[in-house]
Amino acid sequence: MRLRALIFDCDGTLTDTMGLHYSSWRRSLAGHGIALSEEEFFANSGTPSSRVIPAVANRAGVPLEFQEALEEKERYFLEDLPNLKMFDSVVAVAEKYRGQLPLAVASGGTRRLVESQLKQVNILHWFDTVVTCEDTEKHKPDPDVFLEAARRLGVNAEDCCVFEDGDPGIEAADRAEMLCIDVRPYREQREIVTATREMLALMDAG
Repeated sequence: MRLRALIFDCDGTLTDTMGLHYSSWRRSLAGHGIALSEEEFFANSGTPSSRVIPAVANRAGVPLEFQEALEEKERYFLEDLPNLKMFDSVVAVAEKYRGQLPLAVASGGTRRLVESQLKQVNILHWFDTVVTCEDTEKHKPDPDVFLEAARRLGVNAEDCCVFEDGDPGIEAADRAEMLCIDVRPYREQREIVTATREMLALMDAG
């Protein structure tokens, strides 16, 4: 096995946005009389809002026009975008290997918000392709978003390594038969660069 490409989730992996997403959805849903708990929101990290939010509304027994709520949420999110921060430890991996390996972003978010984030932190141009929720019918924990990223990069799925922060995304990578690094232990450390370099060396040696 030789690793030929790196695939990164966006929210919570490259960018520190989960708090912004939660705040934006909480504000939007509150206007419709729906409460959104932190526990429920973060348990579904990586799963598209088009799946999570209607389920929350159904459990609350409140009718919801999802597109209207989404537009409100995106407006709140974009208002807060200037406050966006990167996870420097994970971004350092992409910086090190750009130009050496094909790189992709594969996210359950909308293209508008994903690309806005990557532009805000000036790394969009690092990636050969960006796959978002509009590009596949099935979403994390289904493997489709990662498989589509590999297809666009022209690399076999088993030759890819995924960087993820959410359990649905980690399951999706596993189902795609890709190696996966859970970035959560590395968010405040730069050791993930060393760990990635060592992993690549071991794979190439094999």
